[in-house]
Amino acid sequence: MPDHVVSSNAEETAEFMQSSAATAVRYAIDSRVSRFTVRAFASGVLSAFGHNPTIAIRNYSGEVQLSAGQPETASLRITIKASGLSVVDDISDKDRREIERQMQEEVLESASYPEIVYECSTVSANKTGDGQYAAVLKGDLTLHGVTRSQAVPAKVSVNGDMLRTFGDFSLHQTEYNIKLVSALGGALKVKDELKLSFDMVARKQA
Repeated sequence: MPDHVVSSNAEETAEFMQSSAATAVRYAIDSRVSRFTVRAFASGVLSAFGHNPTIAIRNYSGEVQLSAGQPETASLRITIKASGLSVVDDISDKDRREIERQMQEEVLESASYPEIVYECSTVSANKTGDGQYAAVLKGDLTLHGVTRSQAVPAKVSVNGDMLRTFGDFSLHQTEYNIKLVSALGGALKVKDELKLSFDMVARKQA
């Protein structure tokens, strides 16, 4: 291929990327109205009673950058405070405190690994309606000091100054060097797989 054609293509690509960056709109995630949960699956005695712990992720922040009509150029970063995870099941206060203590000290080891971070700058998306997309985010999740690739399927809608995204995905604790533990005297044992669900609202920033 002639040098001038290669040069021209490179220049066009650079101009497109610069144009996308210049027109990207910033959206900040509003954790007050968003929902982010983790579902663990139990084995052991309590599994017969359908006791699969649900954990709420409460303390987090994040930002989406998106150019109008160009979802494939979107980027996302979410930072979660590990200490902000809490059990939301209808259990006794004593059991709740014990499960949360064990989660913080033995599972997440939040004193040593205080943050959980997801970063994504690669998105594939199909338009499903006006301002609506079916997307797959391909990013890196850093959890318990380990960083691994993590794909996240999501539905995304953009309406005026508000962006909403929802979906769910699974991960395995052992892939992040997290040891599987039992709680409540061994009556509750948590399986390796966790299911994370989210319904997030982000608002346009000036």
